[in-house]
Amino acid sequence: MDRGADGRKRYFIVSVMLFMVSSALCGVARTIDQMVVFRLLQGAAMMPLAQAILFETFPPAEHTLAMAVFGLGLMVGPIAGPTLGGWITMNWNWRWTFYINVPAGAVAAMMVYAFVHAPPYLHKQRGSGRVDYLGIIYLALGLGLLQIVLDRGQRADWFAAAWVRIFSGASALALIALVFHELRFPDPILDLRMVKIFGFTLAIVLISLQSLVLFSINLLNPLFTQELLGYDAWQAGLVVAPRGLGVVVALVTVGQLSRRGYDMRPLIGAGFLLAASQIWIMSHWNLQVSERAVLWPILLFGLGLGVVFPTVTAAGLSQIQPERMGFASSLFNMMVNTGAAIGISSVSNMLTGREQVNQAYLVQHFSVFDAWRVSGGAPLMPGSPSFSFLHQIVTGQKRGLGMVYNMIQAQAWLLAYNDVYRMLAIIALFCAPWCFLLKRVGGGTKTDAVMH
Repeated sequence: MDRGADGRKRYFIVSVMLFMVSSALCGVARTIDQMVVFRLLQGAAMMPLAQAILFETFPPAEHTLAMAVFGLGLMVGPIAGPTLGGWITMNWNWRWTFYINVPAGAVAAMMVYAFVHAPPYLHKQRGSGRVDYLGIIYLALGLGLLQIVLDRGQRADWFAAAWVRIFSGASALALIALVFHELRFPDPILDLRMVKIFGFTLAIVLISLQSLVLFSINLLNPLFTQELLGYDAWQAGLVVAPRGLGVVVALVTVGQLSRRGYDMRPLIGAGFLLAASQIWIMSHWNLQVSERAVLWPILLFGLGLGVVFPTVTAAGLSQIQPERMGFASSLFNMMVNTGAAIGISSVSNMLTGREQVNQAYLVQHFSVFDAWRVSGGAPLMPGSPSFSFLHQIVTGQKRGLGMVYNMIQAQAWLLAYNDVYRMLAIIALFCAPWCFLLKRVGGGTKTDAVMH
C-alpha cells in the first residue's frame, strides 16, 4: 500500500529529472526534428502533481492562497521568459535558454525528495493495478492529430487537402473512443465522471479560455513589437516584462484577500473585464505607437488575468474530494494546455489569413489617382502604365515601387493584428459574467462538494 504513495513521489522526481535532461538535449539539438522530439519529452506530469500536492497540503480555507503562490511561478515564468531569453540570446547563445533549466531542475528534484510526502489516505488506496495504456493512446492520437491540423491546416487550404480530412476524422474518432473508454475503465487516465460537477466543469471552461487568451497575447505582443515596430529581442522582452509585475501584484492581492474571507467571484469578473479592456486598447495600436502606450496595456492585462488563475483554479478543484485530486488536477491541466495550444495555433493561422485578406483589400481599393501620380502622371487610358500600377506593386515588377508595396504590406499586417486582438478581447469579455455561477471561494468557507 505504501508503494503507491512512494510511487507518486518517485514519479514526480523522475518527471523533474526528465524535464532537466530533455532541456539539456534541446540545447545540443542540431536539427528542427531533434528539437521537436526533445521538446516532446519535456511534457512530463509535473503540473497536475504539483497542484494535487498543494491542495492536499493546505486546508480548504487556504486553497486560493496556495494557488496564488503557485501562480507566481506558473505565470511569471513564461511572462518573464521573453525578457530573459532575449538577453541570453543576444549576449550568450540561444542554447543557454535550455541549459539554465539543468541546475534549476537538480535543485527542484532534491527539494521534492526532502519535503514532499504522501498524505495518509494515499497509503490506504488500492487501485486496480492496471495502467490505462489504451486511454493514453486515444488521448495522444486525439489531441496530437488535432494540433497538427490546427498548426498546418491553413497551409494546405484546410479540408481541400486529403490529409487534413483524414487527420481530422481520426482525431474525432480517437476523442470519442477516449470518452467511452474512460467512463468504463476503473482507473482512467482522465476521470471524465467529474465533468458532472457543474462548478468544476465551469472552472475548466473559464481557465481554458483564460489560457487561450493569455498565451495568445504572449505570442502576439513580442511579434508585434519586433515585426512592426522594429524592436530587437531584448527591447521586445523589456516591453512585455511589465506584464509580470501586474501578475505579481494580482497574485499577492488575491492571496491576502482570500485569507480574510472575501468573496472572490466579483474579482474574477473584474479581472476578465480589465483584461478585455486592455486587449481592446491593443487592437488600436498603430505603427507609430509609443513605447509608453505599449507598456501600460500590457501591465494592466497582466494584472487582470493574474487575478483569474488562482481564484478559478481554487473554485474548481476545491469541489473535488482529496482522494480524487490527482485525477481532477490532471483533467484540469490537460484542458489548460489544450486551450493554450489551440489558442497559439488558431491565432497564428488567423493572423496570416487576416493579413492576406487585408492586403488584397488594400490593393483593390488603392486610389487610381495615387497610381497615376506615382507613375509620373501618365494618361489614364486603357492599357496605360497607370492601370497596371497595382499589378506591378503586387508582383514587384516596377522599379522604385518597393517602398509602396512594403507600406501596403505593413498596413495589412497591422490590420491583421488589430483584428486578432479584437477577437481575443471579445473572448475575455464573454468570460466575465460567468464568475457568479462558480462556488464561492475564499477564507472561512468550507468545501462541501460531493464526488460520487
